[in-house]
Amino acid sequence: MSTLQASTVLCATGSISSRCQRRNSTVAAINLPRLRTSTLSLPNLPTRGLVKELELRNGNYPTTTTTFIEKHFNSPKIRPETNDSDPMMITKLYTIMEAVADRVEMHKNIGEQRNNWNSLLLTSINAITLAAATMTGIAVTSANGAPMMAVKTASTLMYLSATGMLLLMNKIQPSQLVEEQRNAARLFKQLLGQFQTLISVGSPTMADVKEAMEKVLVLDRAYPLPLLGTMLNKFPSTVEPAGWWPKQQRRKMKENSGKMDWNGWNGKLEEEMREIVGIMERKDKADYLRLSEKAVKLNKALAITGPLLTGLAAVGSAFAGSSPHGSWAAVLGVVGGALASIVNTVEHGGQVGMLFEMYRSNAGFFRFMEESIESNLNESDVGRRENGELFEMKIALQLGRSLSELRDLAASSSIKGEAHEEFASKLF
Repeated sequence: MSTLQASTVLCATGSISSRCQRRNSTVAAINLPRLRTSTLSLPNLPTRGLVKELELRNGNYPTTTTTFIEKHFNSPKIRPETNDSDPMMITKLYTIMEAVADRVEMHKNIGEQRNNWNSLLLTSINAITLAAATMTGIAVTSANGAPMMAVKTASTLMYLSATGMLLLMNKIQPSQLVEEQRNAARLFKQLLGQFQTLISVGSPTMADVKEAMEKVLVLDRAYPLPLLGTMLNKFPSTVEPAGWWPKQQRRKMKENSGKMDWNGWNGKLEEEMREIVGIMERKDKADYLRLSEKAVKLNKALAITGPLLTGLAAVGSAFAGSSPHGSWAAVLGVVGGALASIVNTVEHGGQVGMLFEMYRSNAGFFRFMEESIESNLNESDVGRRENGELFEMKIALQLGRSLSELRDLAASSSIKGEAHEEFASKLF
């Protein structure tokens, strides 16, 4: 700038104008333009999660596979929102949830496998039985000799093999096994949802973790997977409702139990719940137990009749056409095989064992609801009960009713009496 000022003064004097012009042109030629500074905008870089950040700092690079815990812990649906939650308790609950999710898939896969057993064994046994009956009829109409003896022997062996397979099938009842696995998968999914809700809206404690473990183990015992040793009795002498829940424990005190709000309970709601328990005891559970007893009696009769008929047919085919009563033996061999296939189709094609298990499970559902309601009513401290309004809504949903319908049901039961009661559930 000082050089420019000096040149300007020299030009003003006019003494050396030509030199001034040359110098100004030189200065103007070497005068560089002024650079404009501006802020540089960088793209926003995505921030890593806390777990990945710690792994990178420690030199551990993340892997591409994620476990059940990592997948659900970062999910906004079940991310714990309380600041006072113990991370160790949450981790333990996620570990239990991993085991429960594995059990859901395991029961689902085994249920599909045992459903294949039912269809394949039913088709195979009926095919063997009808083929043996056909061969018995052919042997009777054929001339005596080696060919007739070969056909008779083959039909007898086929009847004996069908009898053995039928005894095994009637013992394990594949259709009932399939229903057990369906119930187990559904109940484990229900447990999974309960644990996710507990983590999302609650503050899990060690008592919650122990209760979750107990629920899983009791459900394992209620619906065992092995066929040997621990398989449920398919023909019980006394039918009892299914049980898949632990004994009701006393609940912990709510934080707001000191306030005089009665935790959503009042005398009218307690009376309503008592009426609902009575209706389920007298109507729903009793009806399903009665149906269970009929189903198990029918299933037991069919399970005895089928192998008995195939055994008699085997005897008839062995003596068909070669004894003084060969004609009657042939009739026994043919008709016995046809009747055995009909009985087998009614028992396993009609899935009578599945009906028995379904009725027994439904009776267990109503007993579970009764115990749940009674455990709340027997708790003298309302602060340890479930919230009354939420509990009433849950009972109404489980019975397939609205809140007004549930209250009308309890009111009509107290007015009309037991003779005019309707069933509590509208779902099944």
